[in-house]
Amino acid sequence: MLAAVKRFLIGRPLKSNMLGEQKLNKKKALAILSSDALSSVAYGPEQILIVLITVSAVAFWYSLPIALCVLVLLTALILSYRQIIFAYPHGGGAYVVSKENLGMNPGLVAGGSLLVDYILTVAVSVSAGTDAITSAFPTLHDHNVAIAVFFVIFITLLNLRGVTESASVLAYPVYLFVLALFVLIGVGIFKIAIGAVSPDLHASVGTPAAGISLFLLLRAFASGSSALTGVEAISNAIPNFKAPAPVNAAKTLAVMGSLLAVLFSGVVFLAYYYGITPHAEMTVVSQIAEATFGRNWMYFFIQGTTALILILAANTGYSAFPLLAVNLATDKFIPRMFTVRGDRLGYSNGIIILGLASIILIVLFGGHTEQLIPLYAVGVFIPFTLSQTGMMVKWLREKPKGWETKFAINTAGAVICFGVTIIFFLTKFAQVWSVLVFLPIIIVIFHRIRSHYRAIADQLRIKASATDVPMEGNVMIIPVSGITQVVETSINYARSLSVDQIIAVYIAFDREEEKRFEAKWKEWKPDVRLVTLHSPYRSILHPLMKFLDTVEHKANELHYRVTVVIPQFIPKKGWHNILHNQSGTLIRTVLLYRRNLVVVTVPYHLKK
Repeated sequence: MLAAVKRFLIGRPLKSNMLGEQKLNKKKALAILSSDALSSVAYGPEQILIVLITVSAVAFWYSLPIALCVLVLLTALILSYRQIIFAYPHGGGAYVVSKENLGMNPGLVAGGSLLVDYILTVAVSVSAGTDAITSAFPTLHDHNVAIAVFFVIFITLLNLRGVTESASVLAYPVYLFVLALFVLIGVGIFKIAIGAVSPDLHASVGTPAAGISLFLLLRAFASGSSALTGVEAISNAIPNFKAPAPVNAAKTLAVMGSLLAVLFSGVVFLAYYYGITPHAEMTVVSQIAEATFGRNWMYFFIQGTTALILILAANTGYSAFPLLAVNLATDKFIPRMFTVRGDRLGYSNGIIILGLASIILIVLFGGHTEQLIPLYAVGVFIPFTLSQTGMMVKWLREKPKGWETKFAINTAGAVICFGVTIIFFLTKFAQVWSVLVFLPIIIVIFHRIRSHYRAIADQLRIKASATDVPMEGNVMIIPVSGITQVVETSINYARSLSVDQIIAVYIAFDREEEKRFEAKWKEWKPDVRLVTLHSPYRSILHPLMKFLDTVEHKANELHYRVTVVIPQFIPKKGWHNILHNQSGTLIRTVLLYRRNLVVVTVPYHLKK
């Protein structure tokens, strides 16, 4: 029944050779990877006004030069990340750049910041989208948490179905939002041009505002810079693009930057000209739409698409988090389970963990995650700064043709991003101080996990001596996961019993992996028969049980017994991790349905 429910929710398993069909073209990639950055238009300008209102509405004209500074920062980031895309076409973004050019710990700071930031992306985006819905329908306000959790579960299931399928669904709301905002900005500017909007609604540019200070302007600039979160997602997710991946990623990044610049500028200008004041009950975009169209169908269309893109902006996190987790897991800083592809060829463990962590945040904060936005923003600007600095080091070290221009671009990006990070800590320390606590904790956890993997690797490394324990049996089948001490011990068991035949069984997920292992095995144990089973759906139990069927049938004809050796400890690499987790299930299945099979669990610490 559970399998049927899983098939209904997620879909049928896909073969590994269908991975190429799960790549994104530029249109779908723009929707699925730019939704976070584009959605920030709905709250970025509002964050500027929230700071300026502490002085007075007269200070709102400062939002225009502040927005211009944000656009300068956006330009620097787009140019910088374009260079990262071509320099590191296999993805990884800030983590890989920082690790390779600045060292392991700076790389872990960038990677840890982004992992937490993608969780915040989901929680903040979904909560903001829920707020947009309750702004239009106030009666739903008491159900914010339930609505937000529902949307997180929905997006999680959608991503578990595969990248292309989720992109096909999510592309429509994103492009509808862009269309709605263009219509809103176009109509708003047209009404201003024909004099339909009173110029008395706002203070003129240059009007003195009592109480304004450089500190407050820097704080407003830092708040407005939250509109740039999500810009780095494309550089992290290059492997999701169709070939040529770097070229398509760079073009998508340029289009995203252009759209973000136009929409952000338009919303800031209309908010200033209309004299919009931020309210807890009604978003700035909602007020602009109401002032432009009134409460008609167009207003609800804009609110609906805004709510949708805010909710679906979480999908940027679902696209980038699993790929970043794969890079960290490959380096053994987080569990290797994050490198395993699910039935639909996505990194399902990363998707599920991201969804669960986001739901916990939403519940803990009661769906009101506005206080997380500064933390969310500073969590992005730390990796921004590190990645730009890393690229500076790269150009200075390698000095390729035209490196001076590239160095200048990354230097500008590093200086601006570092400045914004400092401004965040100076102006919003009460909201972002926790970064100074959880980042060191995360880095310590990363190193502890890596130390654990190193200790396990030392235990499993082939040694000259092995302890033999005599056992009875005629044919011995040994599922193997690699050339390790566990396999050596199991083969010694079989040889000590003088069994009729030893069969080592290896389950491979792709043909190249299969050929590599066969070559290694032939060199290591040429006298032991190796059977490799190709599993296109990345299943362990099914091909292994099918193989046991065949061997059991032959054993019945020859009247001898089959012994299956299942190690208790199997090194964490590839399919064996699943086998280790499900070994109890496998043993029970064999004993229940294979009465003439003997299953033996082999403890690793034999000498004890």
